Amino acid sequence: MGNLSLDLDNEWAYLKTHGDPEWASYPSYFDVAVPRILELLSRHGMRITFFIVGQDAALEKNHASLAQIAAAGHEIGNHSLRHDPWLHQYTEAELEAELSEAERHILAATGQKPVGFRGPGFSLSPTTLEVLARRGYAYDASTLPSFLGPIARAYYLATGNFDAEQRKRLEQLFGSWKEGFRPLNPYRWQLGDATLVEMPVTTFPLLRVPIHLSYVLYLATFSSWLARSYFSTAIGMCRLKGVEPSILLHPLDFLGGEDAPRMRFFPSMKLSAQEKIRTVDYCLGRLARGFRMVPVGEHAAAAASRSLPLVAHT
Repeated sequence: MGNLSLDLDNEWAYLKTHGDPEWASYPSYFDVAVPRILELLSRHGMRITFFIVGQDAALEKNHASLAQIAAAGHEIGNHSLRHDPWLHQYTEAELEAELSEAERHILAATGQKPVGFRGPGFSLSPTTLEVLARRGYAYDASTLPSFLGPIARAYYLATGNFDAEQRKRLEQLFGSWKEGFRPLNPYRWQLGDATLVEMPVTTFPLLRVPIHLSYVLYLATFSSWLARSYFSTAIGMCRLKGVEPSILLHPLDFLGGEDAPRMRFFPSMKLSAQEKIRTVDYCLGRLARGFRMVPVGEHAAAAASRSLPLVAHT
């Protein structure tokens, strides 16, 4: 078994992380991206988890797109209220308010109360985990076991327009190289007397480099054959090493530079939407041939029914 999820990061969220003041008008590409995403998932007969940002659910202009996702039978997860990659710096009270308000808006827009969470930019802290457990979440999915976090952070800081305060907030974005030593398969966080199931985003077994689709599409800017071969080899290694794949998608995996001109700072945006969708289509087919792919919540429930390793957050 494996799982598939999509972080429904909107245009404004990327602009915010990039330091572009235009984010404050909340520009959206949902009306273009969501139908493409749902069509491709339907073609493969896949139900997945969409991690939704509460701010998007709060805006009436996004309600039709979010309702389409829920109506198609996909699981809805919480991706925070404001999509701040510095969520790990929030106090306990701030986290309670952040999660509570996001839940309220997401429930109103989709009819589902989230029981799974993923932090923006894989942001995570012991306090976040404790608040999630106390609020009755079934799982967290905020870890990316890779050594490349500092490199990704350096890229963001080098290409974004950030002042000194913003740079300080982003100093732990994507975590440290130590993240590469975290488990690839599901486990439980030990939180005092409580525990919480963790569903890591899978990285290449042994190498611990990303295999989420945005990274694969970055490789496709050099060679479509290279991207497909890399992903296929990674999935083969998952089977060989007994890793239950947790594969991540983003809306930009379905959009070309012609669809979202302000997103051209993303490396893969030099590809057309057609080129991207062909690569994603191949990858979903490769996954389906190797594993039974389900939403994260279904996978987490199956994992929770067996004995999982206990891990302390350090």
